[in-house]
Amino acid sequence: MSEGVVRSLGSGRFLDWRALDADGAAGGLLICWDKRSMEVVDWEEGQYSLSCRFKNVEDGAVWVFTGVYGPFTKEAREGLWEEPGAVRGIWDEPWCLGGDFNSTLYQGERSRQGRITPNMRRFLVSPSWLDKFSGVIQRRLPRPVSDHFPILLEGGGLRRGPSPFRFENMWLKVEGFLDLVRSWWREIEVRGTTSYRLAAKTKELKQKLKVWNREVFGNLEGNKRAALQQVDYWDGVESERSLSLEETELKKEAKESYKKWVMLEESHWRQLSREVWLKEGDKNTGFFHRMANAHRNNNTLDKVKIDGVWLEEDQEVREGIANAFHQRLSEDVGWKADIEGIQLDRISQQEAESLEIPFSENEIHSALMEMSGDKAPGPDGFTMAFWQSSWDFVKEEILEMFKEFHEQGSFLKSLNNTFLVLIPKKGERMTWEILDPLASWGDYTN
Repeated sequence: MSEGVVRSLGSGRFLDWRALDADGAAGGLLICWDKRSMEVVDWEEGQYSLSCRFKNVEDGAVWVFTGVYGPFTKEAREGLWEEPGAVRGIWDEPWCLGGDFNSTLYQGERSRQGRITPNMRRFLVSPSWLDKFSGVIQRRLPRPVSDHFPILLEGGGLRRGPSPFRFENMWLKVEGFLDLVRSWWREIEVRGTTSYRLAAKTKELKQKLKVWNREVFGNLEGNKRAALQQVDYWDGVESERSLSLEETELKKEAKESYKKWVMLEESHWRQLSREVWLKEGDKNTGFFHRMANAHRNNNTLDKVKIDGVWLEEDQEVREGIANAFHQRLSEDVGWKADIEGIQLDRISQQEAESLEIPFSENEIHSALMEMSGDKAPGPDGFTMAFWQSSWDFVKEEILEMFKEFHEQGSFLKSLNNTFLVLIPKKGERMTWEILDPLASWGDYTN
């Protein structure tokens, strides 16, 4: 493979590449990458595969990609699988393999004539690779010229813009966190109705939490890695000589720090996974991580079918769904249900009067404490665990809001904001006709 041929692909001056030349008309592999995004650390060439060990420029993560072009004969294919095995023996980082394996995983992947179907041209990834690159989808592209279908591995689905604020329950486990939030809450001064004050204070609190998380709490994975490095450092020193009393204490602190970050990491991934039936502290971080990625992949929307037409580009999907909603909500419904004349059971006068009794503090607090702390938050981003843990200093505003609602019958509109979610009602996920909108209500109205 010549550099001139590679440059003719038009990828610019930031292109780097490695190639495995073809054997006559068979085989041949080319791996290209943008040097601004990743750099190659090492590579290995086989007879049927080419492996590159990459390091991401942005976060320094190291991972492996193996390109494969499988041979056609049964005897030669045995050698094909020895090569990835050898690569795994050298490198144990997250791993992605892609190409034409000319092999089958299942008997059904062979045609009636015994030919291998295009299903065997695919990407295979390790669980640790999915942990690093979540939200990835694989799809087949058209083949206008070649007899091979191009396979695209694409990440992220539709771009959603900035992620909304989400309160992390693990913050509640950080020493001094609630005292800090209490001081912030009490120093925020807002004028207006009680419901407006509550909404404004939570909005300002979110900004303070974002800054604290970025500048004080820091990156969870980075902090855990740094703590482990300290433990490893003191283990290395101790292997060469005895530690002093002060050094022994420092090693103990390093171990406690690492333990703390591991527990916080488990709490973080448990919240994302929604697998709240498993208790924290049972070392289920890996399981929680996999389930969080599974939820993310399941919720990824990369295309939608509207009026028989598949829409795939970001803008056309957004406009298509918005127009479909507008059309559905603008339709003349025609017939409406009429309940006049139907005899309905009535509540007694005493029951009616009990509905008008003002909300009591005990009633509100009991209802709050009965809710799951891991409950998925509404648009404000705060979980039930936050309100439960901070009740002693937020209850004044909450009780005043309920009193205002009881007396005036209304509260600030933003407290009742919702997420609009498309819920598939049948097996096929991406057809507009089978998607129904469902509102996810905010914390207060729950």
